[in-house]
Amino acid sequence: MTRIRIALVGLVVAGIVGISLVTAFAMQRSNEDMSDLALLDGVIGLVQREYVHPVTSGELTEDALKGMLTRLDPHSDYMDEQEYKQSSADIVGKFGGLGMEISEQDGVPKIVSPIDGTPAAQAGLEPGDLIVQINHSSAQGMGLQQVVGLLRGDPGSTVTLTILRGKDAPFDKTLTRQIIQVNSVKSTLEADGIGYIRISQFGGDTAASFKQAINTLKDKDNGHMKGLVIDLRNDPGGLLAAAVDVAGDLLDGGTVVSIRGRKAGDEHIFKAPDNGDMLPGTPVAVLINGASASASEIVAGALQDRHRATVMGTQSFGKGSVQTIIPLKGHGAVRLTTALYFTPSGRSIQDNGISPDQVVEAPKDQQISGGVMMRESTLRGAFKNPGPLNQSEATKPPAVRNETYSPPIKADLIGAPGDAQLQAVLSYLEGQTATAGQPH
Repeated sequence: MTRIRIALVGLVVAGIVGISLVTAFAMQRSNEDMSDLALLDGVIGLVQREYVHPVTSGELTEDALKGMLTRLDPHSDYMDEQEYKQSSADIVGKFGGLGMEISEQDGVPKIVSPIDGTPAAQAGLEPGDLIVQINHSSAQGMGLQQVVGLLRGDPGSTVTLTILRGKDAPFDKTLTRQIIQVNSVKSTLEADGIGYIRISQFGGDTAASFKQAINTLKDKDNGHMKGLVIDLRNDPGGLLAAAVDVAGDLLDGGTVVSIRGRKAGDEHIFKAPDNGDMLPGTPVAVLINGASASASEIVAGALQDRHRATVMGTQSFGKGSVQTIIPLKGHGAVRLTTALYFTPSGRSIQDNGISPDQVVEAPKDQQISGGVMMRESTLRGAFKNPGPLNQSEATKPPAVRNETYSPPIKADLIGAPGDAQLQAVLSYLEGQTATAGQPH
């Protein structure tokens, strides 16, 4: 399976390559490499001469690049100029479309998570749904960028998706496209002075909105909150900077996340600001599930490792790799996996994800249909977990891992009065508050 976001996760963008690709590559090629290039060139020529329909060398080259990169891992890809522009619009956080993250399962587009408040969520699409047709044409075997191109269109126009959900019969959903500009942070003050902040994705506005939400909740409770829930369920991730800033608002200095790549120069440590904790001494709980990925896992892992929050819910997705977008002047861009994320204690997020401190499953009647359990490890070509950064960690007795895999909660129940997982977390924080108030 291959995976891409329509509301794309945040990426590192490298500098523009301003020299001829052929010249740059040829400068570093051995004789064996040149032989491989000759083979590729020969096959392109053969197809141009013998294929039943005319095909340009440009089309064949682009397809060859896509095939080469998508076989590396689930997140690497080649983008032509149009696709690169789409990706840039995603990163800005305002774009036309349906509002969901998709992957690919056995050649069929698969929904990882719809984004709150978008046409996909309003239509009732769920994590794990397979898109078997788009406008009544088969989606089998389409590249994900091609799928994205079909799902997007002018605001107000419609697209019909044929959905396969679990063992149910396929059904059609007609969605109206709109400009996707997500308000990624919602908050409310729950009973007993416990704040609730829902982050649906980590976009360009998330860090500022999260800080504002904390200040608003404090004002509503006369300057003090007894506890805080950060709800990251069904949050497919987003910008690294937003994740670092959100975690940093609850930490006083120290590491939030580190990035380690193939080269020594690819190692970066991202830290929280000194005296950054906006709620010192306030109990915090982070709620995750199998559709919590990437930036969500960075925040959960940081607050867990730093003993600043209790992580509750079920095992997260396990997307712990970093993609760099490398523009190719006049030829689109390459999206290449270049590094892995590690939590402050040196744990790799990749494949394993984040295990909750306390397992809280959604009741069966609140889980999405079809019994789908979301995991990075099920994606074709996904990296295995590389183990801890600190070798001494590997010799320690393994920590208790609450690895519980169960289908995520239905999107329309998140934060609603009947949300059983949220009620369990609120009860936990109320207990923490009561305990903190007792004499010792």
